[in-house]
Amino acid sequence: MALSKVLFVDDEAAIRVTLPAILEREGFAVTAAASVPEALQYIIQEQFDVLISDLNIGQPGDGFTIVSAMRRSQPNAVTLILTGYPDFETAVRALREQVDDYVTKPADIKHLVAAVKDKLRSPKRKMSDQVKRVSTVLRENAAQIIEDWCDAATEDVQLVRIPLSKKERVDHLPGVLEELAQRVDAGRFESAEGALSAARLHGQVRAEQGFRPRDIVIEARLLHHVVSVTLEENLLAIDLSTLISDMMRIGASLHDQTEQSLIAMEEKAFANVRTK
Repeated sequence: MALSKVLFVDDEAAIRVTLPAILEREGFAVTAAASVPEALQYIIQEQFDVLISDLNIGQPGDGFTIVSAMRRSQPNAVTLILTGYPDFETAVRALREQVDDYVTKPADIKHLVAAVKDKLRSPKRKMSDQVKRVSTVLRENAAQIIEDWCDAATEDVQLVRIPLSKKERVDHLPGVLEELAQRVDAGRFESAEGALSAARLHGQVRAEQGFRPRDIVIEARLLHHVVSVTLEENLLAIDLSTLISDMMRIGASLHDQTEQSLIAMEEKAFANVRTK
C-alpha cells in the first residue's frame, strides 16, 4: 500500500526536522517546505494527499495562501492548519469552510496523526459558498470603515489642527471606497476617470480648507490602514485565491487618487500665487 504523501510547511527549522520525522514513523511520506514560494513550487510539481501548514509563515496568515493554492490545484488533498493561538475557537466555524481542520501549537502529535488519518478517511471536498471577494467585504463594511477612519483622523494631531465637521471630513470617503470595490470587481489596475476627477476635487477642497500636502498623505495612509485591518478581521470569509491581486489593486487605486489630490492641491497653490 502506498504511503500517504504529506506536504508540511513551517518556517521554524526545529519543527521542520522533528515533526516530519514523527509523521514518517507513523507511516507518512513527508516533504517539508520553509516558505510560501517553496511550498507553492512543491504544489505545482508534486501530488499530495495531505497539507499541514503553519498559519503564520513569515507573515501572518501566509498559511491560508498555501491552503488556497492547494485547494485550487489539488482539491482532493486534506488540509490542516497549525496555529499558535489558543483562542482560535472563535474562528473555527469560518476556518473550516476552507480548511479541513486545525491543530493548536505546540501540536499534540497523537491528536495530529489521528486528525490526519480521520480526514483521509472522510475528507471535505467542497469550498464554502460563503467565500467573498474583497469588494464585497468593502461594501458590507463601508459604514464602519468610514467611522473607524474618522475616529483615527480626529485623533491625528496633524489633521485635527483644522476644525471640520464630520460631514466635511468624511464626505469624500464613500466615493473612494466604491472606486476601490469597482476596481477589484473589474479586475483593472487603472483608475476610472470619474474617480480621478473626484480625487482632484478633493485636493482642491482640502486646499481651500487649509490642508497641506502632507495632510492628504496622512488621510490616505489612515484609510489604507483601516481598510487593511477590516480585511484582516474578515480574512476567513475572503476568497484567498484573489486576495493578493485585490490588495494590489486597492493599493494602486489609493496611490492614484492620492497623487491626483496632491496635483490638484499643487495647481491651486500655484494659481493663488500667480493671482497675487
